[in-house]
Amino acid sequence: MNKLLWMQCLVRAIETGSFTAVARELGIGQPNVSRHIASLERMLGTRLLNRSTRQLVATPDGQRYYALARQALDVIHQAESDARGQQNPHGLLRVACPPALATEKIIDALPAFMARYPDVDVELNISDGYIDLVAEGVDLAIRGGVLKDSALRARRVGTSERLCVASDDYLDRHGTPQRPEELLRHDCIIYTLLAGQARGWPLKDGEVQVSGRLRLNSLEAIRRAVLAGMGIGYLPAWMVAEYLRSGRLRAVLSDYTATPSPLNAVYSAERLLPQRATVFIDFITELFAHTPGLNGHSLLNPTDAVATT
Repeated sequence: MNKLLWMQCLVRAIETGSFTAVARELGIGQPNVSRHIASLERMLGTRLLNRSTRQLVATPDGQRYYALARQALDVIHQAESDARGQQNPHGLLRVACPPALATEKIIDALPAFMARYPDVDVELNISDGYIDLVAEGVDLAIRGGVLKDSALRARRVGTSERLCVASDDYLDRHGTPQRPEELLRHDCIIYTLLAGQARGWPLKDGEVQVSGRLRLNSLEAIRRAVLAGMGIGYLPAWMVAEYLRSGRLRAVLSDYTATPSPLNAVYSAERLLPQRATVFIDFITELFAHTPGLNGHSLLNPTDAVATT
């Protein structure tokens, strides 16, 4: 009985979605992979995988077992590497990240990260939805705001400021709001996935009521709508930095901008953070430190603007 091999088979089957890929990786033959996982299920007395001719899907019990098994295998591998004097990060890094940040910043930087750490594979879970890190076997997530979950730990990787922005075309047609309460008379483009935006936008002196005919569940879509002159958007500064510099967009209500919020890498407080996750956090912290709108310098402050160039 080789429980460690059974565990490896299950973990890699969930990560690759294929018995054949696991068999090729471990050099044991596809029927043996299936038998090992079946043996593990019999020993535990529960089904871990739902199998079909097209896909493998972890059951809820399988997801919970996977998260802990992945951690156990990481600890064993790290102990072996340390004993051999090997310090290179390795393995599959699973990161949950909001779509806009992933597609505009992180994916473009991944070639440099993967060249620096050739033994690390990366899986991005790109979603604005809440991810249960332990249940879904995710190493870390990039999230904005103050951490409230005591089961998680956080390391700050940047600071995000949100701005009210509009195009010259829109402002020429509708005027420029001078006070937050004037937003009720404007077409404000609502981001439906941000808590509270259906009622108002958080500005310097508190939540401000807004009104608008267009509601979108994508920050990129809101930016496009603002550039098209459809209304005023409330967007992360890093998403509009280049458009403010070029003059395609203008910030409005600059004196009422809310305090920037932290951007964190969060991970389970109960799990050993693998080395591959630690170096990824270091990497994106360095990346964001050189990204206008994420590095703590306000785009609306001339002194800070100079510091970001």
